[in-house]
Amino acid sequence: MSIIITSFICYIISDYLGYKSIALVLLLIVSLLAIVFDFASVLIAAILSALIWDYFFIPPHYTLHVDTTEDALMLIMYFIIALVNGVLTTKIRKIEKITQLKEEKLKSIKLYNTLLDSISHELRTPISSIYGSTDNLLNNQKNLTEENKVNLITEIHKASERLNRLVGNLLNISRLESGNIKIKKDWCNVNELISVVISSLEQELKKHKVEILIDEQFPLLKLDYGLIEQVVINIIYNASIYTAENTTIKCEIKIENYNFIILISDNGCGISEDEIGKIFDKFYRIKRTSTNGNGLGLSIAKGFIEAHNGKIKAFNNELKGLSFEIRIPLISNEIMNLNTIKNEQ
Repeated sequence: MSIIITSFICYIISDYLGYKSIALVLLLIVSLLAIVFDFASVLIAAILSALIWDYFFIPPHYTLHVDTTEDALMLIMYFIIALVNGVLTTKIRKIEKITQLKEEKLKSIKLYNTLLDSISHELRTPISSIYGSTDNLLNNQKNLTEENKVNLITEIHKASERLNRLVGNLLNISRLESGNIKIKKDWCNVNELISVVISSLEQELKKHKVEILIDEQFPLLKLDYGLIEQVVINIIYNASIYTAENTTIKCEIKIENYNFIILISDNGCGISEDEIGKIFDKFYRIKRTSTNGNGLGLSIAKGFIEAHNGKIKAFNNELKGLSFEIRIPLISNEIMNLNTIKNEQ
C-alpha cells in the first residue's frame, strides 16, 4: 500500500521529477519497509516498486519494455539494491533480536542467582532457629522450666511465620513475573482488614507504637482483599524491622476524590533520596542496615497496587521518617456507605 500511494504521488509530480529521482524515492520507501516488515514483504515491495517504476516512469511509458541499455541496467541495479537492502535490514533485526534474547537470558540468570543467594540466606536463619529449639525441647525436657518451654515454642512459631512469609513472597513475585495476577474484587471491610494486619504482625509490633487513623463508619470498598492485605502487611512489616524500638508506626486511611488512600508512616531515620527511587526494585535492600530481608516485600506491594491501577510512592516525612502513600482509583459503584446498608436493613 505504501508503494502504491508513493507511486501515485510521484506520478502526479513526475513532470517535475525525473524518473531517476523517482527511483530514489521508491528505494527509500522499500528501505523503510524493511525496518518494519519481514523479508517476504520486503521482497514483494521490491518487485512491485521495480515493475511500477518500469511501467509508469521509464520511457517508453505504459510498457515493461526498456529502450536503452542504461535504463535496463538501472532497473536491474534498482531491484538488486532494494533486495540487498531488505536482506541486510532483516539480518540486522534478527541480530538485534538475538542480542536482546541473550541480554534477557543473562538478566534471568543473574536474577535467578540473586534469588538463590537471597533464599539460601533467608531460609538458613529460621530453619536453624526451628532446629535448635526443637532439639532443645526433645533432648533437654527435664532441665527446662515451663517458661523455657514457652520461649522455645515462641521461637519456633516466629521462625515458622518468617518461613511462611518468605514462601508467600516468593510465590507472589513468581505470579507477578509471569503476569498471573488476576484481581478478584469484592466488598471489603477496610477496618477489618487493618485489624487482621495488625493482629498478624503482633510479634513484630510489640516494641513499637501503632496508630491507626480510620473512621469507624469507613465505607465498604470493592477491592481484592487478599492483595491489599498483603500490601499493608509488607509495608508495616518493613517499618517494624527497619526502625528502632519505641518508634511510632502510623497508618492513616481515607477517601479523597474517589481515591482510596493508605498512608503508612514512621518516625525513624528515613532513607536517602537516591534509595527512594530504588526501594521498589526486586532484591533491593537499604545499604546502611544489617536487618535480614530478601528485598521482595516492596516490589510485591508495588505490583499488587499497580494491578489495581493504583500508584505507590515513598518519601521522607516531616518527622524525618519514611512514609508510603498508596492511591487506588475507585468508581462510584465501588464505594458503599455503611449507613446506606443500615437503612436498607
